[in-house]
Amino acid sequence: MTAADAATGFGLAELSLVLLAGSLVIVVSVAAVRLASRAGLPTLLLYLAIGLAVGKEGLGIPFDSDQVAQVLGYCALVLILVEGGLTTKWSSIRSSVAPALALSTVGVLVSVAVVAVALHEILHTDWRISLLIGAILASTDAAAVFSVLRVVPLPRRLSGMLEAESGFNDAPVVLLVTALSLQIAQPAEAEPWWRIGLLAVAELASGALVGLAVGWLGGKLMSRLATGTSGLFSLGVVAIGVLAYASAASVHASGFIACYLAALVLGNMHLPHRQAVTGFAQALGWLAQIGLFVMLGMLATPSGFIDEVPRAVLVGLVLLLLARPLSVIVSLTPFRVPWREQAFISWAGLRGAVPVVLATVPITNSVPGVEWVFDLVFMLVVIFTLVQGPLMPWVARVLRVTEPARASGVIVEAMPLEELGAELLEVAVPSGSRLAGVEVYELRLPQGANISLVVRGDTTFVPDAQTRLWTHDRLLVVTPGSEREAVEARLRSVSRHGRLAGWRSDV
Repeated sequence: MTAADAATGFGLAELSLVLLAGSLVIVVSVAAVRLASRAGLPTLLLYLAIGLAVGKEGLGIPFDSDQVAQVLGYCALVLILVEGGLTTKWSSIRSSVAPALALSTVGVLVSVAVVAVALHEILHTDWRISLLIGAILASTDAAAVFSVLRVVPLPRRLSGMLEAESGFNDAPVVLLVTALSLQIAQPAEAEPWWRIGLLAVAELASGALVGLAVGWLGGKLMSRLATGTSGLFSLGVVAIGVLAYASAASVHASGFIACYLAALVLGNMHLPHRQAVTGFAQALGWLAQIGLFVMLGMLATPSGFIDEVPRAVLVGLVLLLLARPLSVIVSLTPFRVPWREQAFISWAGLRGAVPVVLATVPITNSVPGVEWVFDLVFMLVVIFTLVQGPLMPWVARVLRVTEPARASGVIVEAMPLEELGAELLEVAVPSGSRLAGVEVYELRLPQGANISLVVRGDTTFVPDAQTRLWTHDRLLVVTPGSEREAVEARLRSVSRHGRLAGWRSDV
C-alpha cells in the first residue's frame, strides 16, 4: 500500500469490493425492471428498496452525507434530463409546450401555496417551513411518471404535456427551494421577495438561452465531426448536454433548463447515428436513475419512517386531492384542455427522486430543525407511488383518455435505415380497435410506407395486400421519415373509424 492509499484508506482491495457491490446492485436493478413492469409499479420503488437493503440499517454500508447525496443527485438529474431531451420529439410536444410551461410555473406556485396553507392550518407548522415543504413537493418526476405510462397508450397531446412538464418544472422548483432555504437559514441577509422573483425569472430565461445556443452550436459542430464511430459520437452528443448545464450554472443561470433544452435541440436536429445516440442516452439515463434511487435509499433511516407516516399521508392527500388538481385547473383551463385530460394529469403527477433530492437542500444550507423533512418526503413518495402508480392504467381507461392505436419508435441499430431516411414503427392492434378485420391494402398508407412484418401470437409472417389484421396483432411498419406523422395519423383514423376512414389527422 502506498502512502496515498494509507492516507485515503482506499486501495485495490476496496476498489474490488466497491465494484462487486456496484455491479451486483446494477444486475439486480436491471432484473427488477421486469418485475416492476409486470406489477405496474414505477421502478423507483424497487431501487429505493435495494438502497434500504444495503444501507446502514440493512447490510450496514454506511452513507450519511447529505452534501454528497445532493451533489450526486444533481449529477444524476442532469443525465436524466439530457436523456429526456434527446429522446423527445419536438413534434410530440410542440402543441403541449404552452400548457406545460403554465403547469411548471403557475401550477407550481399554486401547489406550493395550497400545501403550505394545509401544513400551517392543520399541523401548525411554521409558515416558512410550510412553504419550503410545499416547494420540495411541487416537482413531478419524469422517471416515475413514464415508467408507468410506457404501458398506457395516451394521445400524443396528453403524453407530450406530461413529458414537457416533467422536463420543465425541475428548474423553477430547484430555484424556489434554494431561495426559501437561504431565506430561512440566513434571514438577516435575505433578499426581498420581489427581487428573488426577478432573479428567478432572469435565471430561467438566461438558462433557456444558454441551452438553446449550446445545443444548436454543439449540434452543428457534431454534424461536421461525425465519423463512422457511433459510440464516440454518442458520447460527444451527451457531453454537449452536460456542457449546457455547466455553462449555464457558471454564469448563475438555470443549469437544469439549459441541459434539457440543449438536449431537446440536439435530439431534433436529425444528426447521424440517431439510434446509437438514443440507445446510449437511455442507458445513461437508466444508470443515473438506478444510482440515484439506490443512493437515496441508502441515505434514508428506516427507523425514523414510522413517526412520519401520519404526516406523510396527510400531506400526500392534500397534494393528490387538492393541490395538484387545483394547480392543473388553474394552469390548463385557459388552454381549453378537456376535463377528462385534466383529471388524468392530476392523477399522473407522480413524485419521485427530485423531491427526495431537494429534501437535502435545506439540510446542506444549515436550515435549523428540518431533519425530519427528508423522512417525510421519502415516505410520501413511497406511499403515494404505491397508490397512484398501479391505478394509472385503470384511471386512464375510466376517464377514456387512452389512444386505441399508437405507434412508437423502435430502436434498431441499422445504418441502411438511417441512410435511406426511413424509420421503423411498432403498432399494436388492441381490443376495440377497428384495425381488426381490415385488410392491409385497405389501410391506404402514405406512399413508401409498408407493413413489413406481422407478429400474431407465437408466429411471424410477411403480409400481402389481402392479409386481414386481427386483434392483438403487432405490426412492424417501415416508413420514410418525412411520412411518419402521416402514417401515425392514418393508423389512428382507421383504428377509430374503420376501413372507410377519411384522410384526416386525429392527433
